[in-house]
Amino acid sequence: MSSCRCPATLRVRSLPHSKSLPQCGACASVNLDRAGKGRNRARLLTAERKRELVEEYATHPGDTGSPEVQVAVLTERIIYLTEHLKQHKHDFHTRRGLLKLVGQRRRQLRYLNGRDVNRYRELIARLGLRR
Repeated sequence: MSSCRCPATLRVRSLPHSKSLPQCGACASVNLDRAGKGRNRARLLTAERKRELVEEYATHPGDTGSPEVQVAVLTERIIYLTEHLKQHKHDFHTRRGLLKLVGQRRRQLRYLNGRDVNRYRELIARLGLRR
């Protein structure tokens, strides 16, 4: 048995994570291509992208709670789930989660509109939202 982790050469199907085998060059490129697929894709993209969104929409350094940041993060998640639902039309659990996120974003936007109309208008223009 070779030291490659690709399914063609790996005969043992259940190795503990601590005993994972090294990869050959061909398998490493294949696994990098697949890194964004599956259950953890949203989390992997969200952590990086969330940091970028916080930096972009923050009103001051370290700001994660302002309505602008929260709406930007919610919008990113809504876009991701919308794309997911285009492919998986019968995923009703995700649809319910999407509708909850849309409601949260709507409430945040309503709050911001009541507090500061100029910030609200600037935010929806930056995000490209209809209002």
